[in-house]
Amino acid sequence: MAKSSNVAKPADIRHKTDKELDTRLAELRKEQFNLRFQRATGQLANSARVNHVRKEIARILTIQGERTRGVEAPAKKPAKTKSSAKKSAA
Repeated sequence: MAKSSNVAKPADIRHKTDKELDTRLAELRKEQFNLRFQRATGQLANSARVNHVRKEIARILTIQGERTRGVEAPAKKPAKTKSSAKKSAA
């Protein structure tokens, strides 16, 4: 299954200002309300959008919390390397 291209990545969110994040958060909460309303009335066309919006709200809140606590962005994990040594049968 292909990933949706409209999902905001944490790195993209971290580059935004606090004002931009507040604006985006308000937009997402309105959308979340509308999606819940559509689901309740049976008019929801894309049920996966509910989870996408919920997770994007969580990403924004997490990054805002990191900023208030003064936590730096986590470093990228190094890529895993496979061991080329094989075990012997004997």
